[in-house]
Amino acid sequence: MICLDEMGPEAAKSFPGRELVHAHPREQPDGDPLPAERAKQEADYGRRGKGYIFGAFCPATGEAFTRPYPGRTIANWADFLEQVDAWLPQAAEPVFAIQDNLSTHRAVDVPLFSLAHPRWQFVFQPTYAAYLNLIEPWWKTLRSLALKGRRFESWEEIAHAVHDATMYRNAHRHPFVWGRRRRHQPRRLGLAVLPKVA
Repeated sequence: MICLDEMGPEAAKSFPGRELVHAHPREQPDGDPLPAERAKQEADYGRRGKGYIFGAFCPATGEAFTRPYPGRTIANWADFLEQVDAWLPQAAEPVFAIQDNLSTHRAVDVPLFSLAHPRWQFVFQPTYAAYLNLIEPWWKTLRSLALKGRRFESWEEIAHAVHDATMYRNAHRHPFVWGRRRRHQPRRLGLAVLPKVA
């Protein structure tokens, strides 16, 4: 099983991080510090290129494959499917490709691709059910690894950062387990707790 989707559009700009921008400690005249400032991000009005990141994710192994494209077109999607087919091991049969109902995913080129590659079977997720596509958690991880807290001057810089983050994640991959995150377990209180009185 493989999950397919695209992330974007992503533009060359500043992606907000968790730290203050230009955070300078301020003091009152008597030397006491002022209360902390609210976190702010510098405005970034630049338009320096944009594009889409197409991706494939194998939940069983945790391996991911990404490619940047300048637009979300049928020709780019067909080219991406060819690259994913070359990336997958030839012994993997059948390949169940889970994807959403985007018009480029249902174009004439997709059935033609499946005719040329009989091991591929496309499974379309229900409308308004993006959470069923397991590539969505991968997009969250990729944004955190490649984009968060960084400023990009060109689309090529974004593509390079996404490639590096994908290589890093593949080097440290693990199978994806779908389910609830582990919640913080509350501490058990010691002997000093008073008994409950009804």
